[in-house]
Amino acid sequence: MNIEEGKKYEIVFYVKALATSDLQISFTGANDVKLALVNATVGKTTNWTKLVNTLEAKATYHNASLQITTTTKGVYWLDQVSLMPVDTHKGHGFRKDLFQMVADLKPKFLRFPGGTFVEGNSLKNAYRWKETVGTWEERPGHFNDIWNYWTDDAFGYFEGLQLAEDLDALPIWVLNAGISRNEQVNSSDLSPYVQDALDSIEFARGSNLTKWGSVRAAMGHPKPFDLRYAAIGNEDCDLKNYRENYLIIHDKIKSIYPDIQIISNCDGSNTRINQPADLFEYHTYSNSKDMFEKYSKFDITSRSGPKAFVSEYAVWKEDAGMGSLLAAVAEAAFLIGLEKNSDIVQMFCYAPLFLNINDKNWLPDAIVFDSYQHYGTPSYWVQTFFTESSGAIFLPTTLETNSSKSLIASAINLKQYKDNQNYIRIKVVNFGITPQNLQISINGLNSSVRKLGSTKTVLTSSNSMDENSFLEPTKVIPCQSSLENAAEKMNVTVPPYSVTSFDLLI
Repeated sequence: MNIEEGKKYEIVFYVKALATSDLQISFTGANDVKLALVNATVGKTTNWTKLVNTLEAKATYHNASLQITTTTKGVYWLDQVSLMPVDTHKGHGFRKDLFQMVADLKPKFLRFPGGTFVEGNSLKNAYRWKETVGTWEERPGHFNDIWNYWTDDAFGYFEGLQLAEDLDALPIWVLNAGISRNEQVNSSDLSPYVQDALDSIEFARGSNLTKWGSVRAAMGHPKPFDLRYAAIGNEDCDLKNYRENYLIIHDKIKSIYPDIQIISNCDGSNTRINQPADLFEYHTYSNSKDMFEKYSKFDITSRSGPKAFVSEYAVWKEDAGMGSLLAAVAEAAFLIGLEKNSDIVQMFCYAPLFLNINDKNWLPDAIVFDSYQHYGTPSYWVQTFFTESSGAIFLPTTLETNSSKSLIASAINLKQYKDNQNYIRIKVVNFGITPQNLQISINGLNSSVRKLGSTKTVLTSSNSMDENSFLEPTKVIPCQSSLENAAEKMNVTVPPYSVTSFDLLI
């Protein structure tokens, strides 16, 4: 475990002892050097006793161990041992450095608790939200048989809602539709799942006088959460019972909470879906060439149907490695296509968000971490080019080039951006092996482009398969510079395999 000098850590655990004893709780480094130490006394008891102590680290050590020792011979039971920094993101238990990176993306929503995690391979291992609320030590936890690990569910339904609020984002709550990867409940037996869905919304939005709203209030959040979206199932559309189960859950939620936006698993990007929904989900994991070519994916989507929620996208496998520049550049082209089709694409998010380097079950991810360090992959950094897109005005553009098969470009108007100034942001993706020279022409402005204050930001590297790492966390990150030749007409060069943003101050 990682500890840092001067920082405080709270340890909580339960103990039973058959003798009155003095316990020593310590952080221990190399050669058993004590880096922090507190004493606690536990009396002889057959009942569980909760102990809470704070340790202040006297040194920084990235491989410390937590030790609970005693010199009194006896029998001891320990349970529910938790160690957390006292100083966390917004004071709610999340690691500050990691969630500052999330906050820096300015997310508008948080989709949780996940995709297949919601369902399990079998329904007995599905996510049960009612078992994840209340005091953490009373949560039974469950086996996540999708990814083969035990979770204590300390990150539960309440924590997901709280995290969304802390990020100033809207929660998107994913419900189980009575379906796991290998089991399905018939509609005649669906009532427990329907009630579970309704209870979960009551927990989030109900008053303190309701059954589940009172549970939320007792957990320290008397004010209802701003829950507006609910997704029914995950990648279930082709399964036998999904459509009928979906309709039952959809209709019941709408009858009680008509403002809740319901999200269907059925993809409507090519053909309009034949079920009521406010949004449909679209997932894509692909190679870089295919992802680049998906720039035009939503050009033909019906504008009369539900809007699209691109809730999982990523380049993966050989083209991605642990997170390559090649993957990020292809994804940037795809995202420009989503931006271009923002009249029908309402939301999008990369998946997955975090990777613990000690458990590489899925690659790549946006943010990689261990106990004390972290970095963003190029796919994380490419999203920073789009953090201001929500609410911007998409401008009509024409791209005239002999290299159109490797270039994608777009323009948006950012108002009240950077000290309340007015900018035009032109993004150019070069998915080719050679630099490209372009002439940018802007027509119809009521004022001129200003050199002072205009900037260029470039994400690129010497090799398309370059990645970031703990040793080189900033090898592939956006680099900003002044745009000396900023004007309504200007010549620019974009490097091979790059994403470039020209922010022109108007």
